[in-house]
Amino acid sequence: MATRTRPKKRARPKSDAEPLLRWREIARNALVSRAIDDTEEATNRGRASVPREHLVLYQFSARGHEVAQAILASLLTHEHDGVGAYYRNRPLLLGLGVTIEDGFATSLGRSGGYSGGRDIGVVGNFPNPSGASVLPMGGDVGSQYTPAAGWAQSILYHRNVLKDRAWEGAIAVALGGDGSVATNGFWSALTMATTLRLPMLFYIEDNGLGISVPGHLQTPGGDISRNLASFGNLFVRDGDGTDPARSAAILHECVAHVRAGNGPAIARLTVPRLSNHSGPDNQKGYRSDAEIAADYKRDPLPKLRAFLVPGRISPGEWKKLEAEVGRDVAAGLVAARARPTPDPATAGRYVYADASPDSVEAVGGMSRAERNALGGSSEVNEQGSPLRFAEAVRRTLARELEVNPKVLVFGEDVGHKGGVHLVTEGLQRKFGADRVFDTSLSEEGIIGRSVGMALTGLVPVAEIQFRKYADPATEQLNNCGTMRWRTNNRFAAPIVVRMPGGFGKDVGDPWHSLSDEVRFVHAYGWQVAMPSNSSDAVGLLRAAMRSANPTIFFEHRSLLMTGEGSARYPGDDYVLPFGRANVIMSGTDMTVVTWGAMVHRCRAAAAGFDGRVELIDLRTVAPWDRDCVLESVARTGRCLIVHEDSMTAGFGAEIAATLAKEAFWRLDAPVERLAPKDIPIAYHEDLLAAIMPDVAEIAARIEAVLAA
Repeated sequence: MATRTRPKKRARPKSDAEPLLRWREIARNALVSRAIDDTEEATNRGRASVPREHLVLYQFSARGHEVAQAILASLLTHEHDGVGAYYRNRPLLLGLGVTIEDGFATSLGRSGGYSGGRDIGVVGNFPNPSGASVLPMGGDVGSQYTPAAGWAQSILYHRNVLKDRAWEGAIAVALGGDGSVATNGFWSALTMATTLRLPMLFYIEDNGLGISVPGHLQTPGGDISRNLASFGNLFVRDGDGTDPARSAAILHECVAHVRAGNGPAIARLTVPRLSNHSGPDNQKGYRSDAEIAADYKRDPLPKLRAFLVPGRISPGEWKKLEAEVGRDVAAGLVAARARPTPDPATAGRYVYADASPDSVEAVGGMSRAERNALGGSSEVNEQGSPLRFAEAVRRTLARELEVNPKVLVFGEDVGHKGGVHLVTEGLQRKFGADRVFDTSLSEEGIIGRSVGMALTGLVPVAEIQFRKYADPATEQLNNCGTMRWRTNNRFAAPIVVRMPGGFGKDVGDPWHSLSDEVRFVHAYGWQVAMPSNSSDAVGLLRAAMRSANPTIFFEHRSLLMTGEGSARYPGDDYVLPFGRANVIMSGTDMTVVTWGAMVHRCRAAAAGFDGRVELIDLRTVAPWDRDCVLESVARTGRCLIVHEDSMTAGFGAEIAATLAKEAFWRLDAPVERLAPKDIPIAYHEDLLAAIMPDVAEIAARIEAVLAA
């Protein structure tokens, strides 16, 4: 009986909607990601053929998310594309060029990789000189969105204002899970992108779970794309992220839309989560066996194989690809294990920029050459005209906007109005709305946007209207400060945040009068300036705008509202280094240490003691001039520290502790502190006076210390 041969399968025709993609490369990256997850999970869990060894201390799997991410990575080809990603985005990183060895080394906490052992392995970054760069991720949820929006706005600035055509066609992409669309960061970035028509793509991979919380409790109706259908200036697409053809068509369409300058887009693709949320999690505690099994039926890898074989890749080539991936992943693990563990002696390096001239520069902010080219002088122009505090800040901002085209000034009401304290009045008229502009009412957005801008090399100077208003931006502020350290000097975002606060002229309240500077001293990586006069404000603000480190520049409300703190303008090039205190009054018998608006009350109080009191204005509290204080107290033998922040755990406690340890044998009396009681700042002037140290109270305490 004659045998019948099966007819050969015909190659599938490519649909018009399917872009021309490098499918073998996409398949390889998806398979590599799955193989790395298999290896990490197996060694952590242990099984018959693989002993349990806790290869990764904290593991997150991208299992089920691989294919669509690999497709997206293949579309991000511009050298100035910027990507804000999150902890389940290893397939994207692999697709953009991260090596298997680096991926494993990061998970193992070894040298190289994303952080050199400083951060958990899935919190990645990738400074990519030949393609899209992945911005430093956060371990928190939703913090990736606003820096990506800042990168998108920077694309327009580089292209339209700086006239750098290399940025033409670049886009920003923010990836997030369905849970992240409930965060402030997502909505703030969405507002920025749609109101400014930014070149930004939001890619939401919806696996229906925020750890254990189902999607309908995160998003009304469980579908963010449906909810955003009515948004103006937003191109919306959604589909099945396990379908390679559909995923490719949607992502290609969205990327093309954004690259063409048509404004932002959002692509929502549904994917399964084929793993626990993380290594320590156990999804069987909150998902039924049927739910887990249903997800496994949607595994995108078998669908990818069915899509590619045999029409685009032959069965033999697919088998060869699988063998290649297995070999390369095994080799990458061996190589990563051979790398050294981090050197404990380097643990403290890169909290701040490395000042050595031969150190490698991080991505972000001006280059060392650009900063040096701006120059600067420590010489004060003694003939300068007297300026009030607000005018001094305005004049310094104007000068830096004039000499440095990379400087931008922005915040709520900063543009047309000129700020609620009128510090930026007239700057938008002079320099234009591209450089001095208003923002939406979102402190998360203001700071996150600043971070993204700084990462593209710009110098953002952001205003937070009052110190208390910075609280919604705490996550972004913390992430900015730790960026250099946690990326092992790969990235840094040297932004300047102008922040008014403190009591006003005969008025206070819990919302506008908070000082609380010690919070930013606790925040790693920040410089904190608290000038008491116009001259210092000029020098410190200019130093901040030319620094490689992020800076909180505190503008005291009473100095903004009164003539107190007026001083001669020190010059257009005057720069005052951080960490250099000012001895305002010399004295023989005791030292008073203070900063900010309290300097003026302390000066008035000390004036009645006929040269016995040495008054030191710290000017900056991070860093602070330890040597100046220690030298003074060693001579005088007594010290009173006066500050506006609360007594308990205020910065005065740090100074007192330092003196107790390093100047103990030179003290003739206990170190004293004078600060407000640990209660909120009051509104009525009588209550405010009862809380805040005044001249008479300071003088009485000085007298008591001298008599001790």
